[in-house]
Amino acid sequence: MELHLVDPSRTDPWSGRSREVMVTVTYPAADVRDRAMLPWLPSGAERALKARFGGAVDGYAFPQTHSADRAPVRPGRRPVLLHSPGYTSDRTFNTLVVEQLASWGYVVVAVDHPYDSGEVEFPDGRVVVNRPDDASHEARTAAVAVRAADLRFVLDQLTVLERGGNPDAERRPLPRGLRGALDLTRVGAFGHSRGGAASAALMYLDRRVRAGIDLDGALYGPVVERGLDRPFLLMDTAVHDGLNEDSTWPPFWAHLSGWRRCLRLADADHNSFTDVVAVAPQVPEPVRETLQAGTISPDRAVAAVRATVRAFFDLQLRGRPDTGHLLWGSAARYPEIEYIAG
Repeated sequence: MELHLVDPSRTDPWSGRSREVMVTVTYPAADVRDRAMLPWLPSGAERALKARFGGAVDGYAFPQTHSADRAPVRPGRRPVLLHSPGYTSDRTFNTLVVEQLASWGYVVVAVDHPYDSGEVEFPDGRVVVNRPDDASHEARTAAVAVRAADLRFVLDQLTVLERGGNPDAERRPLPRGLRGALDLTRVGAFGHSRGGAASAALMYLDRRVRAGIDLDGALYGPVVERGLDRPFLLMDTAVHDGLNEDSTWPPFWAHLSGWRRCLRLADADHNSFTDVVAVAPQVPEPVRETLQAGTISPDRAVAAVRATVRAFFDLQLRGRPDTGHLLWGSAARYPEIEYIAG
């Protein structure tokens, strides 16, 4: 289910309009028969993404999803996970993880951050693309703060949904059974790259979020020096040692007073945590070289990231023990996950 959410209390720093976001809510469905499947990207966003590559991928089909649009919700009260994508990435770029989490009983709310994530298509056909990155620390700190405010606003709107309201700007019909399905006493947040930074910043600002994950993202804002008192997982790559090379991870790590863990995905690069790792082998070599997908097998990368994210949230939000020792980097089924610190 897609939602178009408009926050009249905030002015978008890049457009000057009221801040608006697009959201996809993925949940366990009761019945998907005769339902259209949501595309990996809406048509306008797909054209914009292909244009980014200057025609090099025009002849390639993007992945299909397994998400039925506005299908009735399977009965049950479920933990809620907020997801924030990386800079230049769309909210659908972690569909392989999001759909698997929903299949295990989570409601996952993926958020696009206009002008700071990838191609964002609105219901009226407008497509917003990310503005050029300002690499200064100040600009990136400000961008992460906008994302954190977006996520807090979305969490507020989920409260409206839970009470039976409809926060969608177009008032499109909501799925049957959605009311009562969101357990907002069990909320987690995770994100890739800048989305991981936003997840940490959100937790610093909002105690409604009980646990979080940063998938290979540098951190920004006061959370770096002040840390968190709730569970947090950092995941690193084979080409980057965050606890030794990234100037933002060590002070953050030192100020984590709750459960903490730092793991590494072996043979991975920056985008190995996203759907890009599965798409990369299918695109032309010049494009593939720019995608930072690493040398890890796509199947192994997807399986390892899915399992680690689920094991963490199962432990922190459901109280289910990590019997496979995945969060200690010693799971026989997932040798790609390595322990760094905890």
